[in-house]
Formats: sequence, structure tokens, C-alpha cells
Amino acid sequence: MKVLVTGGAGFIGSNLALKLERGENEVIIVDNLFSGTKENLKEFKGRFIASDISQPIKFDNKFDVIFHIAAITDPRHDNDEETYNKNVEGFKLMVKLAQEHNAKLIYTSTANLYGNGSLPMKEDQDKEIITAYGKSKLKMDEIASELLDKMHIVGLRYFNVFGPREAHKGRPASMIFHLYNQMKAGKTPKLFKFGEQKRDHIYVKDIVDATIKAINAPSGIYNVGTGIATSFNELINVLNQILGTNFKPEYFDMPYDPKTYQANTQADTTLAKEKLIFKARFNVKEGIKDYVEWMENEI
Repeated sequence: MKVLVTGGAGFIGSNLALKLERGENEVIIVDNLFSGTKENLKEFKGRFIASDISQPIKFDNKFDVIFHIAAITDPRHDNDEETYNKNVEGFKLMVKLAQEHNAKLIYTSTANLYGNGSLPMKEDQDKEIITAYGKSKLKMDEIASELLDKMHIVGLRYFNVFGPREAHKGRPASMIFHLYNQMKAGKTPKLFKFGEQKRDHIYVKDIVDATIKAINAPSGIYNVGTGIATSFNELINVLNQILGTNFKPEYFDMPYDPKTYQANTQADTTLAKEKLIFKARFNVKEGIKDYVEWMENEI
């Protein structure tokens, strides 16, 4: 297949592009390196285009599949208007490109648009928008919903992703990444009071598998998570087991407005199982163990 991956130098995009290339697909990456890094693509052999997908780009290639991963994903990016406009305009251009090429379009949505809604979070439940990022993704989903019977389009609401090639993200990187670095350095891991916030932590290898499965799934919008919520305190317990340490967390007051903070996430995975034929292979402990091994080999 001839494949376009937007945001292919970022965390999820680079993992996806590399797996697609290993599968002998012809892969082209577009990334403006706003939040991605070429360091993630040391193994990539295909074509890289440095460009912003929220602006029109002319492609010589005809694509079979477009994976639209590019976005401003930091929910605390300091310019809400930029987050919304770039994410929505970039998506509109990818829809137009997919229609011109008669290509399948698979794009990333987010669990952030559920806010602090009821658990487990179901695709059709009321949305609770707490960030400009969530607002932009909800708009993309609304556009996609109007096109479900007109083209192959699949939106994937990723839950809390962790794994290799996320280090460049800095503060928005996963809690698992930050806790590992604190504990590996011999420092006391720090959590918001009192560490009982829960997340549906899903390993990036599972995310990539689900995203590729979307090629053969019916058009629709689906959650991609494990269906299991794990507390931040439990993450420290798992890391202690893997690292052979015995750290206790230090708690501190959350600095954010609670109205903008998503306290808990947990995916209802019913549709993903039925339509994507996807179920996560890694539980949290298995994913963290694999990730720690990768990080220590990288060092």
C-alpha cells in the first residue's frame, strides 16, 4: 500500500510509520516538527516532508490510506485558538485529500472529549469539553459523522497512551514516563493528592495495532483503550516491582483548575471489539515492563 502518515515524527505517528514500513508498505511522512522530532525516525527509510498539514500541500503520490495523526495534542497548550484552528483545518484538508485520492482516512480523536463524564466512557454518551484540544477533536468527530456513508473514515478515540518515542513530549508525556524517570534517578515520585486518579493506560504497541486494524473496519468512531482504569498509586507499585525499588509517593496539591482536569478515564471497549476486532494485548504491568526494557536498552 501507499500510505501517508501525518505527524509521523511524533510519538504515536513514528511508531505507526515504522511498523507500516516494516510491513513493506510505501510510507510518506508529513510533519512540521512542532512537537515531533527526527530522532524518532532514525530507522525510517521512506520520504519525509517537512510541512504543516493545516496548510494546503500538493502531493505527487496517490495514497491508498491516510493516517492523520498530526495535531496539537497538549491540552494545556497556551493558545486555545491555535489548537482548535490548526487541528480542525488540518483535518478538513485531509478529508479533502482522501476524497480526491479515493483513499481510506483513519484519524485520531481523543478520550479528552469525555471530560469527567460517567465511566466506562461510551462513544455515544454526552460529551464534556474541558479543553480546546477536546473541543477540536469533537468538531472533527462531528465532521466525520456526516461522512460515514460517503467515504471510508474511521476516528479513533485514544485513551492514555504510553510507550517508546514519547520522551520528546516533555510535560505532556505519560505519567508512566515521568514516574519512571523520577524513580530511576533515585527521587521520590510525586503525585497530585492523593494518587487515586485513575487512567485507562494503553501501550503504544496496542494503539498501533488498533490503528492498522481500522483499515479493514467499517466507517465509524471508536474508543481505543484497555477497558481497565489503573490509579497513579498503582503505577508506582508496578514500577517498584520492575525496578526492584521501594519508593513511596509524595503528594502535592494539584495546580490546575479542577474544571479543566480529567480525573479519571476508562474506555468502554465494546465497539472496538465488534468493529475493529481489537482487544489490547498488553495489560499495564506487561506494557510498563516492555517499555522499561526499551528505555534501558536505549540508554
